[in-house]
Amino acid sequence: MAKGKISTAWWIVIAVVVILVLWVIGSYNGFATSEQNINGKWSEVESQYQRQADLIPNFVSSVSSQVSVETKFVKDVIAARTAWTGATTQAQKDVAGQQMNGGITAFVNAVAESYPQLLASEGYTALRDELAGTQNRITVARGEYIKSIQDYNTRVVRFPGNVIAGIFGFTQKDYYKAQEGAMTTPSLGTGQLPQ
Repeated sequence: MAKGKISTAWWIVIAVVVILVLWVIGSYNGFATSEQNINGKWSEVESQYQRQADLIPNFVSSVSSQVSVETKFVKDVIAARTAWTGATTQAQKDVAGQQMNGGITAFVNAVAESYPQLLASEGYTALRDELAGTQNRITVARGEYIKSIQDYNTRVVRFPGNVIAGIFGFTQKDYYKAQEGAMTTPSLGTGQLPQ
């Protein structure tokens, strides 16, 4: 009779160990999946910033061909694009991308105020609309990226996931922290294009 109880006890121990191992594997895979989700969401943000950066030369060319003047706005938007393409870290790219957004918005507004005839140009209007659509996609993609970080960080700090996270080195990801003045529209000339 005692032999039967020992054999049952071993089966219970084995079952508990198997359940724990499967739980650890599942938790680890969940963290790894969440981390890859964050990377994928950032790739979408970066892709939209790249799309915007690729549209800038066409937009500047469209305006310059009709206005035929090199303005501080043109130079500053190109400088913002250059800063984005030269950024090396995620945070630098995001800050530069937001500055690029602000520069484009200021440029579009100045062109609309100073050169209303451009609004009748199909090429200008199409590019302006493409840039506006891209800026909207950037906003959506950044929101999804931030949400994926929030979901991951929640998993990292909640019990019992925090135990597995600690064992395997999964740590909280930093949310984007705006630097003072980084998200404001940059000063781009006088606010008026020359006549």
